[in-house]
Amino acid sequence: MTSRRAVIALGGNAMTGPDGAATPGAQRAALAVAAGAIADVVAAGVEVVLTHGNGPQVGNLLVKNEMAASVVPPVPLDWCVAQTQATVGFTLADELDAALAGRGLDRRTAALVTRTLVDADDPHFAAPSKPVGRFLPAEEAARFVALGQLWEDRGPRGWRRVVASPEPRSVVDAPAIAALVAAGFVVVCAGGGGVPVVDGGPLRGVEAVIDKDLTAALLARELGADTLVIATDVAHVVLAFGTDAARPLGRVTPAEMRGHAEAGEFGRGSMGPKVEAALRFVEAGGERAVITSLENIADAVTGDAVGTILTAA
Repeated sequence: MTSRRAVIALGGNAMTGPDGAATPGAQRAALAVAAGAIADVVAAGVEVVLTHGNGPQVGNLLVKNEMAASVVPPVPLDWCVAQTQATVGFTLADELDAALAGRGLDRRTAALVTRTLVDADDPHFAAPSKPVGRFLPAEEAARFVALGQLWEDRGPRGWRRVVASPEPRSVVDAPAIAALVAAGFVVVCAGGGGVPVVDGGPLRGVEAVIDKDLTAALLARELGADTLVIATDVAHVVLAFGTDAARPLGRVTPAEMRGHAEAGEFGRGSMGPKVEAALRFVEAGGERAVITSLENIADAVTGDAVGTILTAA
């Protein structure tokens, strides 16, 4: 099948070099590869909305915060998410515009800094557990604890900052995204799960990070997309990963996938959130979700022969 509208969530491997390098040159080169795959989807006549990760980029900003803390005040985490959305967004827009033009397509890209609403009383705020940034010695971490940040002793590697990772409730800027799509743009948005905001009258940003794949699933529902593609660094979801009994999953029902998840098959910090996002999309009425590698994106949107495919029927 060929989708009418697809939300594609690019993983961190789409924004760094093969060795994990996050230099500007390595990021642009990696995004150029991703842009080629996405342009092939657009060439098939599909309306495309892109989301992306921002872990390496936010990590770099946090290091800059730490190193410059004695000179300029550290910026809050919601600012870091917004800044990296803008940087990745404009770079991906440039590369995608070039890829579209190279295929003779009269389409343009728009990048939108996007806010995601979370609940101020989400329990994750009371028990932050999402590690961000690098490890530091206790004496260096103490400087940031004095600034109101929460750091934990992680043993021999040192101390690491932990933040809340609340549930996404709605994508605030979904109407603007929908308007851009209707006007013919390929939209880059909701990077890093979106800038987390709470509603206490006027919206305000909060110190948190939102899982990007859960936001992608939510956005796909809000936009009426028929397909959600979660691009990662493996071709399939794998059961018994890392063992002699490992086997890839092809087409699977929500009930089967939910059973595997409840049995603890998928790591919390790796495949688990991707599987949960795919499940939420299909269980809420989405037609199909596919988890696969970056190079399989075009085939994942236009056919049923690659990746782990989750459908309601």
